Amino acid sequence: MVVRTRQGGEGAPDFQFGDSGTNFDVGWNYNRPEDIHVPHDATTVKRLRHLPAPWIAFSLILLLLSGCGNEAPLPALPMDGRILAFGDSLTRGTGAKPEASYPAVLERLSGRQVVNAGIPGEESDAGLTRLPGLLEGVEPNLVILGHGGNDMLRKRDLAGAETNLRQMVQLVLDRGASVVLLGIPKPGIFLGTHPMYERIAASMEIPLEENALEDILGDSALKSDPIHPNATGYQELAMALHRLLVERGAL
Repeated sequence: MVVRTRQGGEGAPDFQFGDSGTNFDVGWNYNRPEDIHVPHDATTVKRLRHLPAPWIAFSLILLLLSGCGNEAPLPALPMDGRILAFGDSLTRGTGAKPEASYPAVLERLSGRQVVNAGIPGEESDAGLTRLPGLLEGVEPNLVILGHGGNDMLRKRDLAGAETNLRQMVQLVLDRGASVVLLGIPKPGIFLGTHPMYERIAASMEIPLEENALEDILGDSALKSDPIHPNATGYQELAMALHRLLVERGAL
């Protein structure tokens, strides 16, 4: 991969990173940071506009490097296919009416049945125990796995939580279904998706929706309480997942 930046003004930094892969040409004007051109989502670009130009360059390089490691495609979902949304209160839709939960919104967006299998307060070990019966009963084509948040909130052993999540992913794959991993932010003043989700997605070669919950829970207008979205926030989450499913070929 090669990442280049074009100098856009006096004193603008000029970086190059390369090997034999995909080429990216990233450019901006040092005096006009709104002139950023990067192959990524609009939310990230909006954030970068507020950084000084040297930090923009560094951030873009990291962004592009991290974004190119996991482009796993998904099989197309048949019109009668089923999606299993598996997780805790974020999946159930705590903080909004049932019809505003992300699985309910995603069902309307995708035109496929989405089964909401979220249990508020559930930790990953209990989720691992519960999942096989749901896979047997629902027979999903695709599972959206959003688990581990309660392990973080209750300060459980996160190495164990990561192992549980990996075993859940493997259970789904062993049944011939696809998996999308939903990254959960780690608690703290500065929200950020816990790195275990990126590790799991990269090593098991499954798609990861990494930024949606981080962005939603960082915006007070999209939250019903400190750890749950409101109806608008769940809609944003469903839209982000729908975009990922379209981009990876499932829809």
